[in-house]
Amino acid sequence: MVLLGSATRAATIYKWVDENGVVHYSDQPHPNAEKLTVHAAQTYRAADSAVGQPSGPLAPPPSAPDTSPYLGCAIVQPSDDQTFTNIDSLSIVVRTDPNLRQGDQIFMLLDGAALNNNAPTGPQYLLSPVDRGTHTLQALVRGNDGALMCQTPSVTFNVHQPSLLAPGNPLRHH
Repeated sequence: MVLLGSATRAATIYKWVDENGVVHYSDQPHPNAEKLTVHAAQTYRAADSAVGQPSGPLAPPPSAPDTSPYLGCAIVQPSDDQTFTNIDSLSIVVRTDPNLRQGDQIFMLLDGAALNNNAPTGPQYLLSPVDRGTHTLQALVRGNDGALMCQTPSVTFNVHQPSLLAPGNPLRHH
């Protein structure tokens, strides 16, 4: 005898495509989002062992990779519109909810160009050197198949370095 059952719980997920054609998923409503209902996976339990055979606990099924969407991802360091003066390097930190899953990778973009020769950076990356000016950062979370799993909002930061021509610069020769 085989028992089949399915959970009656369902989760509501919102799906939308941004102006760049990137598909986003969230548990929070978003303008122009399509409301999706995701039902729990169907499960079964094999019947007890045949008569005369010892009966023991069932072994758990092998776990499948988690393919549920990330609830969110964000660059938490630096903060948006933060200004730095006289820095040689900048620590960048990305957080995902839930935590980054095994096999998923983080790629970072600085001013639209890939950092780290387009290799994954992980959730922390030390940017060095840091050119002066205004910059934007963005992080992409990709699955092991290369699919985009989550994209952070852009973070803007400013770097001020003293000019050798500035009158107050101690390095300027008079």
